[in-house]
Amino acid sequence: MSTNRKLRVAIVGAGPAGIYAADILSKTGLDVGIDLFERLPAPFGLVRYGVAPDHPRIKQIIVALHKVLERGDIRLLANVDYGVDVKLEDLRQFYDAVIFSTGSIRDAALAIPGIDLDGSYGAADFVSWYDGHPDVPRTWPLHATEVAVLGAGNVALDVVRFLAKHADDLLPTEIPANVYETLKASPVTDVHLFARRGPAQVKFSPLELRELGHVPDVDVIVYPEDFEFDEGSMAAIHSSNQTKQVVKTLTDWTLKEPDELSATRRIHLHFLHKPVEVLGEDGHVVGLRTERTVLRGDGDVKGTGELHDWPVQAVYRAVGYFGSPLVDIPFDDAAGVIPNEEGRVLDAEGAPLPGVYATGWIKRGPVGLIGHTKSDATETIRHLIEDVGDPQDAANRFFTAADRDPQAVLDHLVARGVEVIQWSDWEVLDAHERSLGEPEGRERIKVVPREDMVAVSLGRPLTEDYPA
Repeated sequence: MSTNRKLRVAIVGAGPAGIYAADILSKTGLDVGIDLFERLPAPFGLVRYGVAPDHPRIKQIIVALHKVLERGDIRLLANVDYGVDVKLEDLRQFYDAVIFSTGSIRDAALAIPGIDLDGSYGAADFVSWYDGHPDVPRTWPLHATEVAVLGAGNVALDVVRFLAKHADDLLPTEIPANVYETLKASPVTDVHLFARRGPAQVKFSPLELRELGHVPDVDVIVYPEDFEFDEGSMAAIHSSNQTKQVVKTLTDWTLKEPDELSATRRIHLHFLHKPVEVLGEDGHVVGLRTERTVLRGDGDVKGTGELHDWPVQAVYRAVGYFGSPLVDIPFDDAAGVIPNEEGRVLDAEGAPLPGVYATGWIKRGPVGLIGHTKSDATETIRHLIEDVGDPQDAANRFFTAADRDPQAVLDHLVARGVEVIQWSDWEVLDAHERSLGEPEGRERIKVVPREDMVAVSLGRPLTEDYPA
């Protein structure tokens, strides 16, 4: 490409990774036009649809993301599904380069017998349901009195807390009304979390863990026999203040006397229990079998052969997120990421694919916090800028966009019948959701069905009344 004309860049995915990449690119000093594509009618990705409604502190990240997009130098093109409404060959026509920031929204697999029984669920699907994601069903089968959650990270804690918490305590949040009604009718009494390693190896954040101890009418129960610390554990405790705080909180809970436990619902935290089978009867979950593990000295564990059966009627696996393949883009099926070298997407032979980049979880996998996402974006944008500045090979590093008019891509989408949601349209939906929540003292009540999100954004009548 010629370096004396305006660079045109498409970013696919308007979650934190995509917005940070757009923001960083916009501040490089390059003459650049940036279009941010989003499959859903609303931006912000997992911050809107992956953070529990009772965590408003984390949802405040949206405020910073909102400030980036409201500046007006980055164009939002939402309700546009890459691979359906627009494909790589289309993007090559309108842009010099594309950055994929589509994240990881699927549940990682857990290969144990019975995991596919009725009553066995993925945590990502459950989170999407209680967060009012437009692409999941409005109903959820909460019929179990005893539930198992498999995992040792913050998503597992979110699922445990949401299953155990009384629905009325969620009313001040942005929880959708259909979710409230379902949780209100839940007969749950006991929620069990199982972690295969010890207390010093869990990935809980101290704040998230402490929150469990403050959920009204819910007791947290831990078991002294599950507390084991090897050399690896002690090294982790001494080297990480976060690990030290987590272990202290868990250890303090072992000191509770039985007469202090009087709540109608209970959260049980089990360590050194590896799930080995989901037990079923007539196709439905009736229990979970775990194997007792022991620490090996390095913080990892080995099985003992000692099995335990737990009577539960539902199992939620929270063992991580996993990326999804994208049309016409290489994909690593084992790792769940786009193959790349520091953000430059690689073809089947391992060579950089001209004009194609990746950032965020689809680049490195679903690990790390927001700070890591910013670092990812910085690295990817640095390489894109390097490619722009390579006078000897620049023509081979980017697309050869034939139609560079910013209006051309909009005309292309409209011709395909796509109802594009731009920033000003999203602001209409945002204001509408806030107006729904205001009479009840809530920040917002989400509009859930996709067709209603689009209708509100574009000024059309709704298919149902809200709150709903």
